[in-house]
Amino acid sequence: MPDPKVESTTTPTSVNVNTTPADPLTQAALEEQTTTTQFEEIKAKVVEVLAEFPAYVSGFFEEYQKPIITILLIIAAIVSLRVLFAVIDALNDIPLLAPTFELIGMGYSAWFIYRYLLRASNRQELSQEFQAFWEQISGKK
Repeated sequence: MPDPKVESTTTPTSVNVNTTPADPLTQAALEEQTTTTQFEEIKAKVVEVLAEFPAYVSGFFEEYQKPIITILLIIAAIVSLRVLFAVIDALNDIPLLAPTFELIGMGYSAWFIYRYLLRASNRQELSQEFQAFWEQISGKK
């Protein structure tokens, strides 16, 4: 059992350790090892992200399915209209085709006016056909 009258006095000592190697080859090897370790860490993170990527994509698509489909439909409609206008413009550049289409359009307009718009009974028939068509589209029938 230690004697309580005797006090132990210890003085803290500090040791300085130089961690930088004096040899340039050793220092280059340590830098290469550090670079390799960093590369391995980055590689592991990239592999982890790529492994989880399908789960991220499927989760994102499940959460935002309706807005994504809406945006894709809008883009498809815009592309379709641009293609349609390009085809019409190409057809208009063919000689005698544009005047022929205009003549056909004027003929159809004249027939439509004669068939549906001149008499009240025909206008009522057109209204009923339009109403039946609208009910089919909206799902009321």
